[in-house]
Amino acid sequence: MARIAGVNVPDNKRVIIALTYIHGIGRTSAKRIADDCGITHDRRMNSVTEDELNAIRREIESGKYMIEGDLRREISLNIKRLMDMKSYRGLRHRLNLPVRGQRTKTNARTRKGPAKPVAGKKIVKK
Repeated sequence: MARIAGVNVPDNKRVIIALTYIHGIGRTSAKRIADDCGITHDRRMNSVTEDELNAIRREIESGKYMIEGDLRREISLNIKRLMDMKSYRGLRHRLNLPVRGQRTKTNARTRKGPAKPVAGKKIVKK
């Protein structure tokens, strides 16, 4: 199993898919990295040589891509900044509600958690 940017990437997957296991690298970035390193898109990680693996590592660590810890830190700082300035989005983050305009009367269970029973509310059967 190859280790790139502190992440174990799977050997049996194609290079493009394996690189997406690194937080901050998606399909487009993975294709760009492979093209810059001269690796075809249909190659598997177990067939990549050590020199090509080092080229991938150099390309990722060159500073073009924000990945893993730095990316997570920046995202959390952005959310904290929104919360500190008390913007609408920051308040939604603080209240643990959907941020991007979704409805909350129904279908917000992922963000709000499991339904809490309300005292005194009767269920009407028809």
